[in-house]
Amino acid sequence: MATKLTYANGRGIAEIIRMVLAAAGLEYTEEYLTSKEQWEELKKSGKLLYNQVPLLEIDGLELVQTGAIVRYLAKKYNMYGSNELEAVKIDMYYEGSRDFYSVFIAMVFTDENECLKKVKEVMLPKYFPVYEKILKNCNTKYLVGDVVSFADVGLLECLLAVEEFLGMESIDSYPKIKEYYQKMKAEDRISTFLKGPHRKKRNTEEYVATVKKVLY
Repeated sequence: MATKLTYANGRGIAEIIRMVLAAAGLEYTEEYLTSKEQWEELKKSGKLLYNQVPLLEIDGLELVQTGAIVRYLAKKYNMYGSNELEAVKIDMYYEGSRDFYSVFIAMVFTDENECLKKVKEVMLPKYFPVYEKILKNCNTKYLVGDVVSFADVGLLECLLAVEEFLGMESIDSYPKIKEYYQKMKAEDRISTFLKGPHRKKRNTEEYVATVKKVLY
């Protein structure tokens, strides 16, 4: 059975799923929610446990909740470490990236300048020194171990957003993060994803209007 992701045609809380799918090397199709009628039909289908998207249909399953989807993929495709200690580190580093990235998620419904101000004044000083230290002290290729984990993908999503909205100068003063970021972007599967159709563009007024019309 083919793998299909259902969400709006934008990043939102589904972009991390797209990135993990890419890192795992999985091909999939997407269904974009573009009308209220389509959304109501999907809710009536019984596929949505909490009447929320994203929805990932894979292996005969109908999976919802972004974190659950990411972990299902990570466990299945060797992105969750090789033992319990590695797994809990991956969880901690991933959850830190989600706290960081939450400010970018909020841009859909709040003032972009206020969000970026919070990134610069609060999130960067709080999280970047932590990841810089992790990368400095680890003797492995990635955050945990020598294969890409979903923690790496989570941090990459944050770094992509920082570069896009604030510029590389916000990363330049963290040499280990900068080196790691360039390495991650050069990964074959990641590089292909970033250049391909599954990588969504930053929010536009049209996208925000569609999300509000369809889902709210």
